[in-house]
Amino acid sequence: MWGRSSSRAADCAAMVAAAVKRYGRLDVAFNNAGVEQVIKSVPELEEDEWDRVIDINLKGVFLSMKFQIPEMLKAGGGAIVNTSSVGGLVATPGLSAYVTSKHGIIGLTKVAAIDFAARNVRVNAICPGGTHTAMFDKWIRDGAVERHVLASHPIGRFADPIEPARVALFLASDEASFVTGVALPVDGGLVAA
Repeated sequence: MWGRSSSRAADCAAMVAAAVKRYGRLDVAFNNAGVEQVIKSVPELEEDEWDRVIDINLKGVFLSMKFQIPEMLKAGGGAIVNTSSVGGLVATPGLSAYVTSKHGIIGLTKVAAIDFAARNVRVNAICPGGTHTAMFDKWIRDGAVERHVLASHPIGRFADPIEPARVALFLASDEASFVTGVALPVDGGLVAA
C-alpha cells in the first residue's frame, strides 16, 4: 500500500490519485497491509490493540479497494491482489485480531470479485505461510516459536519474500485472466497438512 498501511480514507484516496496522475490509469493494485498483534487470548486482548490490527490489516485494504475499483472501472478493468495469510485460512492461538483481519480480507476479496467480475475487475488474495519478512522474523525470534512454526510447514523451510511476490505477480497478470475470487495459499503445504 505505497510504503505504509493507512486506515484513513483520505490517505488511500490520495494514494490512488497519485498513481492515476503518474501513470494515467490504474490497471493493477497490490494491497499488502499487515501488522502483528500482541499474543493474548480474546479476554486478555485490549480493545485498542484489536482496533489497531483491524484498522491496518482489514480497513486499510477495504479503503484502498474502495478507491482502486472505480479507477479500474474507468480504465475498462484491472486486477487487484490482496495479501491475506494462512492466518486467514486457519486459526492461530492467541492471535484473534490478526486472524480475524486476515479472514476478513478473504471475505472482502471474494465479495469484490463477484461484484465486479462482469465488469472485468479481478480480485484475488494470496495467503502466505511463514515468510522471512521483518515482521515475521521478529515474531519467531524465540527459538522455540521458530521450531514450532517451522514444523507446521511440510516443505521444511520458510519462504523467501520473492516466492509469494511471484504468485501475486501471476495473479495480477493476464496469465491469470480467468482467475478471480481465489484465496491462494503460498505456504509450503501448511494448510494441506
